Amino acid sequence: MIVRPARAADIPALTTIAERSYRAAFAGILERDVIDGRDAAFFAERFASSWERMLVVLSHEELIGFLLMTDGHIDMLFMDPDAGGRGGGSLLLAEAEARGAKSLECFRDNHGARRFYERYGWRMTREYEREFAGKSRSFVFYEKG
Repeated sequence: MIVRPARAADIPALTTIAERSYRAAFAGILERDVIDGRDAAFFAERFASSWERMLVVLSHEELIGFLLMTDGHIDMLFMDPDAGGRGGGSLLLAEAEARGAKSLECFRDNHGARRFYERYGWRMTREYEREFAGKSRSFVFYEKG
């Protein structure tokens, strides 16, 4: 597996991974209409202006996950649901840390993500409510270092 900076040509694969991962990760956390609104077109629009801040992980030349980081904050880390458990997420996280990642946020009830980050030494520093998709939601904030 290798990690490299994203390229504009990666956007179609990134949008597919984002949509699939979002549906898998948040099915028990968000309402169906919110999840349905985060489709490939939604992510394509977002990634059109942010792909230069993304890292991707490839296995056998196939893109299987990505990470988006802004000013040391991890905005997204998504793996294709079929590629989980193979170490790609760990590689992305390690590369992000090497590039200065210091914080991230996730849904309080995203227990899989929370276990993942805690396994790599990230610690929750606060829990809070904020607006997301038209409702107040519970989040946790993690820091490293």
